[in-house]
Amino acid sequence: MTNFLPMTKDDMSKRGWDQLDFLFVSGDAYVDHPSFGPAIICRLLEKSGYKVGIIAQPDWRSTNDFKRLGKPKLGILVSAGNLDSMLNKYTAAKKYRSTDNYSPGGQAGLRPERATIVYCNRIREIWKHTPLIIGGIEGSLRRFAHYDYWSDSVRRSILVDSRADLLIYGMGEKQIKEVAAQLSAGISIENIRDIAGTCYRTETLEHLWDYIEIPSYQDVVNSKKDFANAFKFQYLEQDPIRGKTLAQGHGEQFVVQNQPAMPLTTPEMDEIYDLPYQRTYHPSYTAAGGIPAIQEVKFSIVSHRGCYGSCSFCALYAHQGRIIQARSTESILREAQEIVKMPDFKGYIHDVGGPTANFRQPACEHQMDRGTCRGKQCLFPNACKSLDTSHTEYLQLLREIRKIPGVKKVFVRSGLRYDYLMAANDMEFLRELCEHHVSGQLKVAPEHISPKVTKLMGKAGKETYLKFKKAYEKVNKDLGKEQYLVPYFMSSHPGSGLKEAIEMAEFLRDTGYNPEQVQDFIPTPGSLSTCMYYTGINPLTEEKVYVAKTPHDKRLQRALLQYRNPKNYELVREALVKAGRQDLIGYEAKCLIRPPRNKQNIAVSQPENWNKKRRLAPSRTQHSKTKQTRKI
Repeated sequence: MTNFLPMTKDDMSKRGWDQLDFLFVSGDAYVDHPSFGPAIICRLLEKSGYKVGIIAQPDWRSTNDFKRLGKPKLGILVSAGNLDSMLNKYTAAKKYRSTDNYSPGGQAGLRPERATIVYCNRIREIWKHTPLIIGGIEGSLRRFAHYDYWSDSVRRSILVDSRADLLIYGMGEKQIKEVAAQLSAGISIENIRDIAGTCYRTETLEHLWDYIEIPSYQDVVNSKKDFANAFKFQYLEQDPIRGKTLAQGHGEQFVVQNQPAMPLTTPEMDEIYDLPYQRTYHPSYTAAGGIPAIQEVKFSIVSHRGCYGSCSFCALYAHQGRIIQARSTESILREAQEIVKMPDFKGYIHDVGGPTANFRQPACEHQMDRGTCRGKQCLFPNACKSLDTSHTEYLQLLREIRKIPGVKKVFVRSGLRYDYLMAANDMEFLRELCEHHVSGQLKVAPEHISPKVTKLMGKAGKETYLKFKKAYEKVNKDLGKEQYLVPYFMSSHPGSGLKEAIEMAEFLRDTGYNPEQVQDFIPTPGSLSTCMYYTGINPLTEEKVYVAKTPHDKRLQRALLQYRNPKNYELVREALVKAGRQDLIGYEAKCLIRPPRNKQNIAVSQPENWNKKRRLAPSRTQHSKTKQTRKI
């Protein structure tokens, strides 16, 4: 018997089990590591005394694979995996992805589109009355009627389409323990309606008292204004302390969302990350080459959850919440010591952080009593006066990990909010970051530089980025280190037209930076930016927002951000002409591209000082062979 959770009947027999209490069906391969949601939920149930087994990436074309471990006693849990299954399968251009990092050997095609719905419908064919509970990022962010980019339509709540009994949104640990306790006590799934962080279906709202009924599915399908209004309530009430119950009609039934679950305390976080994970993929995947996704996290440590950065294009606020939930230093050090003992550890901790690395404590002391501020952000447009900007505890944590015997280097690779660091004005932290925790490049995400776009993104403006860039370069110069800043930029975000894309291109020209990769905005379910993309309305202000929607318009913007690439010449020229910016076509230093060749395909004569004027700083990315990736 291995220490992995059962995946076969033989595994169950070795444990002396005839029947499971809970069956977990996952769209990802089974990786027993705390960066993978199914592993956390299953290990937590196991510690609570329940018999749990996993069916990972079942063949959905029939019901056979779902029967592999038999009918569970208490319930079936379903998750599409660490990513929304549509995002996992398709690019921003709606083309098939060639690989799937959460599948054996990176093989694509091992999960269906809309995996949560498909799995649940197969399960209902077998066991019609077994409690069926859905969760994970796909379930969490599709809990209300939502815009689906891949079908370009408004879809019903995933709770309705999956025919599940209950939906757990958010990270789910508190919820699953309570759901399991009530089911174990003999309470029917139809009567489990009072758990924070869950959604359920009902035919009446008579049992509710302090709630908000948002525009129905039928309303939001027929009216983009109603869609924006419904989203506004979802966004503003997303708080575990002050948030209200929400209800949305779906034909003759309602989807009811209880207020979010309370944040985990530090002891609760420690309990979760101290569970007996094997910290790798199931050995059955070895022959196929393992699971690629483990490589990014195998030697990394999650120090906290949550993010109060509130970027509009990120739905993290709706999943992990805005209140930071941190592990203790002792728990983190224990995990670091376990990593050091791993046979293939080479001395390098790849990351210590969370969604935002330097958010290690709640934004302010009021949040745990009053909740987050309704309709306000902690960092945008300026840092709140109550914001705790101290980096002292995080810096001390990094120092402690560096002291562990066997640790050669501790990197910080998860998102770093430079605007938060600038608000703290903590040059001691920046110096130690550059001296000990950067591996030649520091990746940051200004995303855009046009004030119009950064305002809609909820991001700091270019002045803050340039201030940080100057400080970063000075510190590295003082240290005698050749380390580069790698900024990520996004094209076609709501609010960005050709004018704003050209503004971005001019910024890249002036700073001498040549981005090898640009992320096209993808309207994923649950984000504020997705609401703006679909409706053309900022739901918080009701202002109209320009949106580039056609594939060609998106290509024009993307090409402008990579205007130096010869393959983009015609697109860049078209964009500049269309925007009336022919002044950027020529031989002057400020020009982005040269004039086109004449009819005889002979280049127009160039001034002798052309090369001198056009000499640019080398691309920062040219100094590293490291492949750049974006967190989704």
